[in-house]
Amino acid sequence: MSPRSASADRILRMLRRTLLGIFVVQFALAIGMTLVDSYRRRGKKPKPFPTTAPSTVDIGDGSITTYTYGQDLYDDMLAAIAGARRRILLETYIWKGDEVGEQFKKALADAAARGVEVYCIYDAFANLVVSPRFKHFPPGIKVIRYPVYNAGWRVFDLRRYGRDHRKILVVDDEAGFVGGYNIGTPYATEWRDTHVRITGPGVWDLTRTFADFWNLHRHKRFRASERPLLLETASVWEPRIRFHRNIPRLWMFPIRSMYLEAIDRATQNIWMTHAYFIPDQDIVDALRRAASRGVDVRILLPHKSNHVVADWISRGYFSQLLDSGVRIFRFREAMVHAKTSTIDGSWSTVGTANIDRLSLQGNYEINVEVIDSRMAATLEEIFRTDQGHSWELRSDEWEARSAHRKFTEFVLAPLRPLL
Repeated sequence: MSPRSASADRILRMLRRTLLGIFVVQFALAIGMTLVDSYRRRGKKPKPFPTTAPSTVDIGDGSITTYTYGQDLYDDMLAAIAGARRRILLETYIWKGDEVGEQFKKALADAAARGVEVYCIYDAFANLVVSPRFKHFPPGIKVIRYPVYNAGWRVFDLRRYGRDHRKILVVDDEAGFVGGYNIGTPYATEWRDTHVRITGPGVWDLTRTFADFWNLHRHKRFRASERPLLLETASVWEPRIRFHRNIPRLWMFPIRSMYLEAIDRATQNIWMTHAYFIPDQDIVDALRRAASRGVDVRILLPHKSNHVVADWISRGYFSQLLDSGVRIFRFREAMVHAKTSTIDGSWSTVGTANIDRLSLQGNYEINVEVIDSRMAATLEEIFRTDQGHSWELRSDEWEARSAHRKFTEFVLAPLRPLL
């Protein structure tokens, strides 16, 4: 080997070791921060926060009811399950084996016992810590446990790595629920989230959404002779209500496009509430352009979410946004888990997708898009209530943060594409 080749080889080895070292430091820092944060949270309960009562608006031949308090939502969901006559479709990301989780499980078992068809889907990875005992269901309930690892031998097929992050309940094709709420006791009173109940033609789209996922993944759970979930729904649409589904298996991610188009059309205001806000540069630029043309852009986030690493990574975008005139509000003393936005008093969306890579280009997600001034007014009222319980982050305050905080943000920045 020539001296030049040996020198190049040494440089490459040093480069590889440096990159590996940086990678290890990043993940060690992320794990350490998570452990410390978990320790600090032990035994601490969130403080009460203001909410708005369930509000219903009529749209065409149906209606949309908006919920911002978990117990209100759970009461109506359990009542719908108790009144089911034909079929129940339930899909959730987290299903805790606690008091509320048991209430839903019993309600579904009771429905199955009286002859109702009951189909359930839950994500296995999100429920790793849930007791195996809880995951045993009566024979009358058909269940898909979406697997922790779904790629099989197709290790490099990125279409098979998305989590099932959706939260859907459909009862008798008459009422459908969708939004940010998982199922569990903490979410009933301790988290601020947003969910909607839909009646009318929009319910059929939720039914199709569930059935498409079921039929796409049922072969791993049931015998070949098990019939797929067949639907008989009318081909009628409510033009003011549209559903957007991210389907990684088909490499379809329309929710991101929905947001970009809506942001670019804004002329008056963009008010967004998100649990985890790690946008790509296209979304950041779209928000900055909107602010530069005089649009009132506000983003409401948790002051401290349940994922401390996501919090730190999201802060890497604050300087760009604040410098452009975007206002950032941080919800205090409780977790806000909502995924909602409203624009110009006419456009709004509620769903399961956060503004991050996992939601917009990775997971199975669903958002409902509504073109209706009364629905937008409902979400604006909710936003004002949440804003009144938030601290606004000022640009000068942000720039004056300590050096160790800036260093931590710098070290964690390369992890943004992973989240």
